[in-house]
Amino acid sequence: MAAKISYDEVTVGQELPGISYPVERMNLVMYAGASGDFNPIHWNESFAKMVGLPDVISHGMFNMGSCAKLITNWVGDPAAVRRYKVRFSKPVVVPNEGGNSVSAKAKVVEKLDGKRVAIELSAENAQGDQIISNGVVEVELA
Repeated sequence: MAAKISYDEVTVGQELPGISYPVERMNLVMYAGASGDFNPIHWNESFAKMVGLPDVISHGMFNMGSCAKLITNWVGDPAAVRRYKVRFSKPVVVPNEGGNSVSAKAKVVEKLDGKRVAIELSAENAQGDQIISNGVVEVELA
């Protein structure tokens, strides 16, 4: 599979279609099983509160991976992603009742050599707190 977006059709400042996704306790349990990260702050409310958190929090890498869908959906090929880094700004608190949600947005900030573009990515939780900042994704286009 190859990128479906043509380098020549992309402009600096172009916004990508955003995404939103739910974050429920079940997502955290499934992610823990897949990743092997069974830190109790991600599933045990009593433990999370004992260490000073307001409640269970989502895995940072769960959020990073979920936000990557914004990029891979747009470009059409996960292998087109050449670089991906973010700063975790604030944890996503996941109450047992109702969970939380995250919304991510991105825009093209630079056209690079080799049919590559740099994309700025950020995400916030349902409360409006920025949870991912300084996200930089570099993708290779068609």
